[in-house]
Amino acid sequence: MIRMLAKSVLASAALLASFGAHAQTNGAYVATPAETPTKTVLMTRDTPWMLRNGAYVATNAPMRDMAACQLVARSTGALTAFTANGQAFDAVALDTCNAKAKGGKAVAAKASANAAPAN
Repeated sequence: MIRMLAKSVLASAALLASFGAHAQTNGAYVATPAETPTKTVLMTRDTPWMLRNGAYVATNAPMRDMAACQLVARSTGALTAFTANGQAFDAVALDTCNAKAKGGKAVAAKASANAAPAN
């Protein structure tokens, strides 16, 4: 009985450890600023963002997706797109993110209007 209990505890610990590691590393983020970027490296808290093809990219940022988006928006201004783990933010989430943008909602609204041309 004690052996079975010990095996169960070890199995549970292994599962929880792997889940905890996964929860802390959210994977890759891609933030596309509305304005042309002027920095090749951007730091938000402890996360470096590297400029690649006009967008800032970060990997393994230990934070929530919205927090990552808002931190970049505070530094760069409004974003036209934000992707976390391959999932693009929808318009509502991007608007929430851009509410924290450098320059405020007016800049974010202007960026959104310029980013989506009418067909």
